[in-house]
Amino acid sequence: MKPSLDEVLSSVKVIALPMRTTFRGLNIRETALIEGPSGWGEFAPFVEYDDQESVPWLQSAIESAFGPTFPTNRSSIPINGTIPALDDKGEIEKLAERYPGVKVFKVKVGTTLQRDLARIAMVRSIAPDAKIRIDVNGSWSVNDAVFNIRTIYGEVAGDALEYVEQPVATLDELRELKERLIVDVKIAGDEVIRKAKDPFGIDLASAIDVAMLKVAPLGGIERSLKIAAHHKLPVVVSSALESAVGIAHGLRLAAALPHLDFAAGLGTGALFEGDVGELPIVNGEMRVSAVTPEKLERFEISGERLEWWRNRIRNVWEVAA
Repeated sequence: MKPSLDEVLSSVKVIALPMRTTFRGLNIRETALIEGPSGWGEFAPFVEYDDQESVPWLQSAIESAFGPTFPTNRSSIPINGTIPALDDKGEIEKLAERYPGVKVFKVKVGTTLQRDLARIAMVRSIAPDAKIRIDVNGSWSVNDAVFNIRTIYGEVAGDALEYVEQPVATLDELRELKERLIVDVKIAGDEVIRKAKDPFGIDLASAIDVAMLKVAPLGGIERSLKIAAHHKLPVVVSSALESAVGIAHGLRLAAALPHLDFAAGLGTGALFEGDVGELPIVNGEMRVSAVTPEKLERFEISGERLEWWRNRIRNVWEVAA
């Protein structure tokens, strides 16, 4: 059932979640929650995203709050720990403790190679048996990516390096990188999929080995499942730094996939000082469950910011129409 715009706007709550450490340049994560007959949804495009890019985020939120149920092929989802571009081992240790039992850590890189090597080495010393993923967000050139990946593999990661996420920006660069890389390291694609004008219209052959699925920027569970089926690649379900409401929708996507080959990047709630719901990590896994926002009085904001988000939803709704 597709709701009216008035139905969507009438339930909007805006929250601001303080972060434990700066991540993606943010110290506060601001987002809008929407309630419907199916539960709660989250509309959380980053503030710099324009209306067109925000359309799938709204579609995902409406699907969560007003849409159907989906198959559940598993009741709990293994997750990775997420380590931002930190340089202090004490900070990294404290954050790693918030991921009890995880068997893989994703480490943000792309600062300088020496800092990246040191950060990865710290994580490996803290969790010596864990696999390592590194996330570059497309910031390297092909030449830098060839050198950096070989160096990271040879000096600190070795066979523990599960994959490199979005090392370069474009499909052509990804193909060139894979031709030149030499070392046997998988390449995952994130931005190249979720920022594509048409995720079904891109050819990922010879460019990536693993497809990242982020439920909100891809437009919801139904569309994400179709994208995964279309490209026929192993997938990783990951988050877009949502609250527990949005993470719950990501968990439902991970549960609905026919196959889940990798741990999901859905543990980013550990980066917040607090959240509107509880999705605890137990033995490296999170249970698939609905989230009804609590503690709203602690995180809810109103006034000018509420109106800003309501106007944003109106604008995005019009673009989608």
